[in-house]
Amino acid sequence: MNHPSYRDRRRATAPPRLPGRARNARRLSAAAAVAAMLLVGCDTGTPKASPHSSGPGVSLAPSATPSHSRSTFAPALTTAATACTNSSKLAGWSNRRLAMLTIAVPVSETSVSDATSEVSAGAGGVLLFGSKAPSDLGSRLTTLKSHVPGHLGLLVMTDEEGGGIQRMANLVGSLPWPAYMGAHWTPAQIQQNVTKVAKKMAAAQVNMDLAPVVDVDGRNVAPSHTNPDGWRSFSGNTSVVSKAGVAYMNGLRAGGVIPVVKHFPGLGGSTYNSDFGPARTLPWSTLQKVGIPPFTAAIKAGAPAIMVSNNIVPGLGTNPASLSPTAISSELRGKMGFKGLVVTDSLSAKAISAAGFSVPAAAVQALRSGADMVLFDLGSNVSSQTSSIVTAITNAVTGGHLSRSRLIDAAGHVLAVRHVNLCS
Repeated sequence: MNHPSYRDRRRATAPPRLPGRARNARRLSAAAAVAAMLLVGCDTGTPKASPHSSGPGVSLAPSATPSHSRSTFAPALTTAATACTNSSKLAGWSNRRLAMLTIAVPVSETSVSDATSEVSAGAGGVLLFGSKAPSDLGSRLTTLKSHVPGHLGLLVMTDEEGGGIQRMANLVGSLPWPAYMGAHWTPAQIQQNVTKVAKKMAAAQVNMDLAPVVDVDGRNVAPSHTNPDGWRSFSGNTSVVSKAGVAYMNGLRAGGVIPVVKHFPGLGGSTYNSDFGPARTLPWSTLQKVGIPPFTAAIKAGAPAIMVSNNIVPGLGTNPASLSPTAISSELRGKMGFKGLVVTDSLSAKAISAAGFSVPAAAVQALRSGADMVLFDLGSNVSSQTSSIVTAITNAVTGGHLSRSRLIDAAGHVLAVRHVNLCS
C-alpha cells in the first residue's frame, strides 16, 4: 500500500543532514512509524501479537500510532458488529409467522398430508402418531416438506423409545424397553443398536426422536395411569441412567436423528401420570441429587433438545414444570446452562387443564416461561387448535403479555436445532 502524501510531507519537512549512524537511526525510527500506521489502517483481522509474543519483526512495545488513525476505521468495525444473524432476520418476520414456527402439529403417520396447510403456513414441526408406519412414509414426508415456506426444513418427530413406546418399529426395527437396555446392555451396545434404528428413521425422513427418557425410576412395572415411567426408565440407579441416556442420545445423533432428552426435571417417583391428571414429582431437593444428574450429563455431552414435564415440582412453584419460568428459565437455562431447544410435553395433558389452562393459554405461558416449541395431542380439531394457539400467541405479544423478543428467541432455537442459517 502506497502513501505518497506521507512521503511528500516528509520531504518538505526534512531536517538538516546528520552523520551516518544518526541518519540510519532516524530512518529506522521513521520506518517503524510508517509500519505502525499501516498495521492500524490495513488490519485484515490477523490476531495481534500479545505482550509476550516472540518472533521475527514483532515489536513488544506498545504502538505509538496517533489516536486519529483508529477513529478513521471505526465505521468498518461497526459494520462487522451488525452482521446478519438468524435473530436479525427473524426480527423482520410477522408475529404470526414466528408463532407458527414454535408449534409442532400432531398428525397420523398414515396420513401425514393432513398437516399440509399447517406446514404451508410455517409450522416448525409435525408430531407423528400411530403404531404402524406406511412403507412409503419417507416419500410422503418428502412431499410434505416441500410445502415448507422458503424450504427451511421441518422437524418431523415421533416417540421411538423402545418396548411398548414405538411408533414405527415395522419400518425401522424394534428396541427393547429401556429398563432392559439399562440392565443387560453396555452403553456401547445401547449406542450401537440405537444407531441402527436411527439410520432407518432418517431414511424415512423422520429427523427427531422424543427420546431418550432419562428419568430415574427403578419400579419394575409397565407405565400406567399412576406411574409414567416404570420400564421406560433405564434404571433406578442415577449413574446407570446417566450413562445409558448419553449412549442412547449419541446413538440417535450418529444415525442422523435429533434426540430430545426427557422429562425434565425427572418423573421418577411421580405421584401420578400427568397425561391423566395432576401429578407431582419428588421434592426439588431430592431431584437435585437423584433426578438432575442424567440431564446434566446429557447437556455436557451436547444434548440439542430437552422436553419439560407437565408435573408440578414441589419446591419450584405451583405450576406444572412446562409452564414454570423457575423450572425452565432459572434452573434449566440459567443454573444448568442449557442453550438448546426446549420442548413442552403435550399441553393436552389433564394436568394442564387441571392447573387452569386451555391449550392455547398454556402455549403462551410455556413460551413466557422459556420453552421454545409446544406440543399437543392428535384429535379431530387439529386445524382449529393450531389456529387458536397461533392467535393466542400473537394476541399475547400485541397485548404485552409475551415479549416479541422472547418469541424471536424461541423461533431462533427451532431454526438452530435444524441448523438453518437464514443468512446463507
